[in-house]
Amino acid sequence: MVGGAVRDALLSLPVQDRDWVVVGSTPEELVARGFLPVGKDFPVFLHPTTKEEYALARTERKTAKGYHGFAVHAAPDVTLEQDLARRDLTINAIAACALIDRSTGQFGTDVDLTPADLIDPYGGQRDINAKLLRHVTDAFREDPVRILRVARFAARFHDFSVAPETLQLMKDMVADGEADALVAERVWQELSRGLMDAKPSRMFEVLRECGALERLLPEVNRLWGVPQRADHHPEVDTGVHLMMVLDMAARQDAPLPVRFACLMHDLGKGIRLESDPNLIPRHIGHELRSAKLSKTVCERLRVPVECRELADVVAMEHGNIHRSADFSAAALVRLLERCDAFRKPQRFAAVLLACECDARGRLGLHESPYPPRQRLAGVLKAAQSVMTSVIAEAAQAEGLDGKKIGERVHAARVTAVAQQIQSSN
Repeated sequence: MVGGAVRDALLSLPVQDRDWVVVGSTPEELVARGFLPVGKDFPVFLHPTTKEEYALARTERKTAKGYHGFAVHAAPDVTLEQDLARRDLTINAIAACALIDRSTGQFGTDVDLTPADLIDPYGGQRDINAKLLRHVTDAFREDPVRILRVARFAARFHDFSVAPETLQLMKDMVADGEADALVAERVWQELSRGLMDAKPSRMFEVLRECGALERLLPEVNRLWGVPQRADHHPEVDTGVHLMMVLDMAARQDAPLPVRFACLMHDLGKGIRLESDPNLIPRHIGHELRSAKLSKTVCERLRVPVECRELADVVAMEHGNIHRSADFSAAALVRLLERCDAFRKPQRFAAVLLACECDARGRLGLHESPYPPRQRLAGVLKAAQSVMTSVIAEAAQAEGLDGKKIGERVHAARVTAVAQQIQSSN
């Protein structure tokens, strides 16, 4: 047993998926035992009953830039130590002996490990105890995805630090253009997983420190150094605020679309004015700029539709939602319409959660309530109480067309919201 299952067992964390490496065998032998081949680039097989992954021990040799540029060698003479040497971090390069149950022919499933069970040629246990993310060998530099993986592990194990020599290696890889060779799908895969970890800010801090953030997400990277508004703690710049927002989203156990929307919502604050590029970026009107930049990022990284759409609404409307206590009933209904809240009320709830994370992601406000979330949920409920079908039937009986029907529905919703506001006051 190798990799994350061993690492998590040693950290007393739940073991989700187990991976196995098979030494001294061949594809033909595994197929003869009933294993199902599934690997495209290297020999990986599914166990006939458990469906867990079993990979033949292998070595890799770099042949070109990017993570596809590898020649894989899998053969019975490849040792376990050679297989572990190609892994990214020492904490992921620990193996545990697996005993075969001779009556069933299956490998043992115990993950209650003892030191005698472990094969740890690269000091993974030492680095777990020291809380260090350290690369195994210099072969780390051959796969640029590992830059993202280290950053993601920093978000998951946020009390671990990146070893100085590993961080320097990551910087060298970025300088050599390896990060530029990453394809969109892999970048999104690793970023989305890191966003869902316990402290997403750590992922972006590590990417920024090694220079990869500027290459992969320049729109986010340029937020550092942009001061907050005078009434929003000017001592904290926008990049730092963004990290606080992401961590607040994690505290709220927000789903991925909400966390991605939090990442995108303030991008426009990093744009300098073309009329005077020496001026600091402006906050006024940043919502539209943020929405445009968010769309650019989504297209470049091929972000899923659900994340794209929520990010767009949050970027455009978060300022209005923050200020919605001052809105009239008519303005509130127009806000609901722009957010498409009547057709997609669940998405609107996600919009409000993202806005709460933005508001509470500030110094001294982590535990503060966010009244607009509850208030606008109540406003939507009041507007939804309008019987639109009854209004439409009455209007059609009068010979009115679609536009006039829509106007009557809108007016009825405004009235319902006005009554709700009056009663709540």
